[in-house]
Amino acid sequence: MRLAIAGFALESVTFLPETTDIPDFERGALRGPALVEGLAGTNTSLGGFLEVCKAEEIEPVGLVWAGAGAAASASEAAFDKYVGEIVAGLARVKGEVDGLLLHLHGALATPSRRNADAQVLQAIRAEVGPDFPIAVAFDLHGNIGPDVVDAATVLAGYHYSPHTDMAVTGKRAARMLNARLRGEQGLAMGYARPGIILPSIFSATCLEPLATLMQHARDLELHTPGVLDISIFCGFAYADVPDCGMSMVVVTDGDAGLAQRTADRLAGLARDWRSVLFRRELVLDVATGVSQALEIAGNASKPVCVLEHADRLNDSTYTLRELLARDLGGAKVFAPFMFDPESAAACVAAGTGASIDLQLCGKTSPQAGRPLNVTAKVIWAGEKTVKVTGPLYTGATFKLGNAAVLDVGNGVTVSLISIQWSAIDRDPFDQFGLKPEDFDIILLRSKTHFRHVYTPLCEEILIVDTPDWGPADVTTLPYEFADRKSFPFVA
Repeated sequence: MRLAIAGFALESVTFLPETTDIPDFERGALRGPALVEGLAGTNTSLGGFLEVCKAEEIEPVGLVWAGAGAAASASEAAFDKYVGEIVAGLARVKGEVDGLLLHLHGALATPSRRNADAQVLQAIRAEVGPDFPIAVAFDLHGNIGPDVVDAATVLAGYHYSPHTDMAVTGKRAARMLNARLRGEQGLAMGYARPGIILPSIFSATCLEPLATLMQHARDLELHTPGVLDISIFCGFAYADVPDCGMSMVVVTDGDAGLAQRTADRLAGLARDWRSVLFRRELVLDVATGVSQALEIAGNASKPVCVLEHADRLNDSTYTLRELLARDLGGAKVFAPFMFDPESAAACVAAGTGASIDLQLCGKTSPQAGRPLNVTAKVIWAGEKTVKVTGPLYTGATFKLGNAAVLDVGNGVTVSLISIQWSAIDRDPFDQFGLKPEDFDIILLRSKTHFRHVYTPLCEEILIVDTPDWGPADVTTLPYEFADRKSFPFVA
């Protein structure tokens, strides 16, 4: 058996200006044998595909992989290029492969395409026909619409956020498709939506009652004859698209009625719990969050994490401005992996040990809080590539571009990067010669992925809300296409 393998993924924050263009995707793009070699053994969906291929003696045929994390909408040119590559690759191997293993995010959008993941699948279907087997592994934060389900043979989404099960999800999708190809089982899918647009900060699957909802899905898989797989998609609230919001997809061994009944049951349960899924009591304003962090840090044996969760591009300056203005009482602060290519390049040019005046961060949009005027000492500067050691993307190599570690005064240390990457594990410390225990407060920008590492690492996690493009209150966002009949717009 031979299976084609491909992926094109972006978590599109459609409110951000500009677009994510071809050069952004090309930084990590892999093709052909390089895709197979580069992603084998990684904790990614494609790594999971490849692991199943190896275990089941299937020959993987690499087409193209291109992803750009979470950023502004993909450009039309990028969409056309990578979808075109996948379709052309499938045309080349037509009649030579038995199916396709595909990774999509589920929240891909372009300025003109508000159901872009579905359009990827529809373009593929136009080439390979309606019966060609296609398995898709999606992110838990996918905005999954019915046209996506209709175009796939089978799909599976991550079960956890943080996404520690990316490779496992790829394996789930691949195994279901392979069992069908071997004639061992049929496949049917049920789909339902509870009508909830859930902010990312409340999509951590360790939080109740979401944790109980996810466990209920696992119990149904285990104890319901005929149910093969259940995906609860939390959706991505910051992609303004018609399918924005939560959805449920249930896969059975061919029983379409069972699949639909189970999906409806889970959607009804989520709908019943809609108000308590929003853990608003966990979210603080910046001033309160900083005050509480300083109070806790005074008697803590571990750092306190302050989470500026609404920052979508890792460069907002609201909390950093507050920390620089406060009397920190000797507390040491670290803000890792802030995105500022301009300042990082200036630091590399100035060199380690230099003192440099910077307009720091706050540049990606007016919502980012404006740049900070600082005089910084360059502790280290240079180009940086990391091989990920954390539980997400384990083993993958990622280029950060020009990077720097800066002392910006008042006991605050900042690290800068030039290519978007989130500080969700220990790599911002370990790969720069730093130690978390040397700091009293760690200022992070993430939603859920940091929790696997930082929950045990930190004394406490304090979430602060800011007027950036990822707020906890989604009703403040200027939606044009999302369903305003969903909760929390309508109770």
